[in-house]
Amino acid sequence: MILKILTSKKNAGFTLVEVILALGLTALLLGLLSSSVFIIADDWNRNSDALDQSLDEALAILQLDRSLHGAFPHSFTNQETLSRQVYFSGEEDYLSWVSTVSPQRAAGLTTWELYSVAGEGTYLNMVPAFSDNPRFRLDQMEPALLLLGYEVEFRYLYEELGENKVWIEEWEAQELLRLPLAVYVRFIPQDEEKESLEIVARIRNDEHRSIQPNDLEIRDL
Repeated sequence: MILKILTSKKNAGFTLVEVILALGLTALLLGLLSSSVFIIADDWNRNSDALDQSLDEALAILQLDRSLHGAFPHSFTNQETLSRQVYFSGEEDYLSWVSTVSPQRAAGLTTWELYSVAGEGTYLNMVPAFSDNPRFRLDQMEPALLLLGYEVEFRYLYEELGENKVWIEEWEAQELLRLPLAVYVRFIPQDEEKESLEIVARIRNDEHRSIQPNDLEIRDL
């Protein structure tokens, strides 16, 4: 009787093989769980980075849109001709203008400069606008990279004599003495998986209150 009890107690324990199998299965489950956690965390970080980048791009576009809507026919005196001129320089891939909108919401006018560098992105430069030509201060400032991996192109709206509205690729206010009716901006991503970003800004203050537009130059557009 005593022998049977001792034998049953001896058979009730785990064998070495069973312990090794249990440890192996536990390690396998922990490994799978850890891999799943790392994958989820990595996806979360990528999605979070993409969301942050999208928010930054949206805020940048919104700020530029507000600035272009607030474009102002800022005038200055040409030191060579002593004539009053209007500041707004627009090309197909470059635009500089004066706006009543400031990123810091500071009082006064702000000069904006926007252009892109191939292979890098779109750059933004800003300086205060005083009574002189803002071009000199822009040349002294270091621009900031606004949109990484985007190139920018511009179009400018003007009205022909027949009241037909036409988009053109250049607008030089120092010659035309007025601003365009609207500005179209398109940001083209270098990454084909991304979509283009667009702005269409109507300029309400397109004429200076005391400087008459150069109708002859406008007709030649």
